[in-house]
Amino acid sequence: MKTLLLLRHAKSSWDNDALADFSRPLNDRGRHDAPRMGKLIRREDIVPELIISSSAKRAMTTAELAALEMSFDGEIRYSDKLYLAEPEAYITLARQADDQINILMLVGHNPGIQELVEALTGQDEQMSTAALACIRMPINRWKDLAAGKRYELAGFWRPKEL
Repeated sequence: MKTLLLLRHAKSSWDNDALADFSRPLNDRGRHDAPRMGKLIRREDIVPELIISSSAKRAMTTAELAALEMSFDGEIRYSDKLYLAEPEAYITLARQADDQINILMLVGHNPGIQELVEALTGQDEQMSTAALACIRMPINRWKDLAAGKRYELAGFWRPKEL
């Protein structure tokens, strides 16, 4: 059994029009919500062994703030391939994970991350900023992860609902 956590980046700031989209930081709400999701991950006992995040500033900061609160002691990898990625990019990266890893978290952006939840579970959940989906899959190897199969949406949380 493998578990895939999908976390959309927390709310970003639009205060500086001169910043490129890739470089936008989190706003106050985002800096509040990302750690809350980390606490939730710890409380639900679904702390990942590996985090792969988009290399965009807002996603990296979300991953780092959540990791601190969940007492994460694994590796956080950053990938340009997750910046505004389509679902297939997430699947490709997940398939490359070591099979020793049972819980993997990917941190990214909409619309791709929301489309990925639907592609893997058949459920259309609104991935608002800092929303977290927990998908359980009856596979032993990450390379067996496939879109179009229906995996279990074992949990879904939005910061506003906590």
